[in-house]
Amino acid sequence: MTTEHIKMPDVTPIVRYVANGAQTIFSYPFPIFADGDLVVEIDGAPQVSGFTIAGAGETAGGTVTFDNAPANGAIIGLIRDLPLERVTDFLQGGHFSATAINNELDYLIASIQQVNRANELMLKYSDAEEPGNVELPMKTLRANKVLGFDGNGNPTAVSAEGTMASPNFTASGTGAITRTSSDKFSDYISVKDFGAVGDGLVDDTVALQNALAAHDHVFLPAGTYLITSTVSVAANKSLIGNGQKSIIKCQTDLFHAIEIPANNVVLHNFRIEGGLIGIKLFGSSAECSQNSVIDIQIIGAETGILLDGYTDTNKPCYWNNFARILIEQPLTNGIHLTKSGAGDTPNANRFHMCRVYSKGAATTGSGIYVEYGALNNSFIDCECDMNGATATACVKVGANASETFFINLLTEGGSGLDNVVLDSGSTDTVLTNLSAMSDGGAIADSSGGEYHALNAGYPDKNTLRKTTVTDLKANLMRYATLYIDTAGTTVLDLAQSMHIVNATNGAITLELPMADSDNNGAEVTVKKSDSTDNVITLQEEAGGSGIDGGTVQLGGEDDYVTVISNGAEWFVKSFNRMPSHPRYYDGTGTYDIDMSVDIYLLSSYSGAMTARLPPANAAEANGRTVTIKKTDSSANAITVTEQGGNGPDQSSYSLSAQYDAVTCVSNGAQWYILATV
Repeated sequence: MTTEHIKMPDVTPIVRYVANGAQTIFSYPFPIFADGDLVVEIDGAPQVSGFTIAGAGETAGGTVTFDNAPANGAIIGLIRDLPLERVTDFLQGGHFSATAINNELDYLIASIQQVNRANELMLKYSDAEEPGNVELPMKTLRANKVLGFDGNGNPTAVSAEGTMASPNFTASGTGAITRTSSDKFSDYISVKDFGAVGDGLVDDTVALQNALAAHDHVFLPAGTYLITSTVSVAANKSLIGNGQKSIIKCQTDLFHAIEIPANNVVLHNFRIEGGLIGIKLFGSSAECSQNSVIDIQIIGAETGILLDGYTDTNKPCYWNNFARILIEQPLTNGIHLTKSGAGDTPNANRFHMCRVYSKGAATTGSGIYVEYGALNNSFIDCECDMNGATATACVKVGANASETFFINLLTEGGSGLDNVVLDSGSTDTVLTNLSAMSDGGAIADSSGGEYHALNAGYPDKNTLRKTTVTDLKANLMRYATLYIDTAGTTVLDLAQSMHIVNATNGAITLELPMADSDNNGAEVTVKKSDSTDNVITLQEEAGGSGIDGGTVQLGGEDDYVTVISNGAEWFVKSFNRMPSHPRYYDGTGTYDIDMSVDIYLLSSYSGAMTARLPPANAAEANGRTVTIKKTDSSANAITVTEQGGNGPDQSSYSLSAQYDAVTCVSNGAQWYILATV
């Protein structure tokens, strides 16, 4: 017995293979304690030489290497067969180590597994009934007879002469009619009706192909059906299994397990092991559409599911449905959407509750890879748990994919593996509720922001592209901000709405892109942050009409301008250095200063004039500065007063000569004179 502690897994201690005439190494997935514990059989005959056993004492099992490859078609059996005996003894007062008791328990568990395997091969009574007589009739009584059961259900010898009449069948319920068993059995065609064995050793390829060629609805009973070439399921066919005990097993990974070249196919409730591709869908004999793949497990295929746009745009791969799929240990990709010829991209296919799980396998591609696709290929409640050391990404969206939707996606990995990779050229990918559990990028974006994210990504979980909102209430607004400090010319990227510019290193020219339809409604703010004399010039790129027909210069620290496009021109929306627009008035009498402009040019040529300021506490006056200037050469004076008040500096002020001027400011209680000319 080994001196190391074996962890006894729940694995049946027997495995069988079909030799191909070239393979020499065969693995056994259960532990043995010594080489002598493993029985090696060829076609049921125990072998005593011509092979080497490796892996004794290992929890995961080991391998048997033959000196010469067994003949093609030979059945190789590897069976753990222990002598049921006590192999250790604990002495009174002797050494009692953990290793000794662990080895003893390991041997005991292995013996129990061996006995349990033998019991599974026996007929037995159900737990729901009291066991009856289990003794066979005496040899003389059962000779040349068949085994039957008497009225008490006990074994009895029955004559084999004659035939049993075919019984009739009547369903329960009003209106049921009586049918012959032959008619009843014809409702449901099994692959075993065409010679399939389902023992994992006999080649059942032809039986499956013949059953599907002859009938539209084929049942796959529990069993392991070995195939050596592709099984094609034609239009309007159904292949229905009996759960995960119904297994289609590929002898090698050199061919596709199942192909669907047409429409309205149903695959349901079975398992596929191995193969170059587990299930391939492509439009060959007809359009590949409205196919349903439900409750399927695909284990160990190079690629689990492949949708191919193929060669003919009139036979597209559209509107196929996948639900409750497990793809385990794929070697390349779990789910792959592509186009191998001149056909259309796979479009509008639906994947619901599909899981790709590397489970330690060295997967080199991605869990989900949409290489080609358009028009709402959607993945809802899906998961990709990948080997971060070897995989490309948990999910990858290629350059030729658009409008791909992921909702409630869970991604896991490690070793810096990115959760979702968006290649350059991919567009309109939508990610909603992404649980990014791998330690790489949540969304590794090379698409230039051509995606939408809602509760997805890091650090910004929500990313919306061009969007129209009719009514929006926002508690906190954030602006994408870019810092610029490089002298010379910089072309502005409208992906950022706020630009803080430092011209310490020299004058800077900022160019806005053309105010075309793509930029309709775009708004940009530029603010100068330095105190140097270097000027920042904002202009439109060559070919445009400019900003308000020209350029804008920011010369002082904290100067800023906000511009907006209407799709044809750029306009100044706000500017702390806006040029004044003075008002000119020529008249007599009282003229009320309405504060709508900062400078009033008044002419009293026709007669004396009173320029009346609004009350200093008026809303339009508080904090405002206004300049009043006499423009004419007459002797008629202009008197500056205040409505309901005393005037600037608590008195009226007279402008008597041409070009006299006064500048006043209100503090909300009184007008003050700042300057006079």
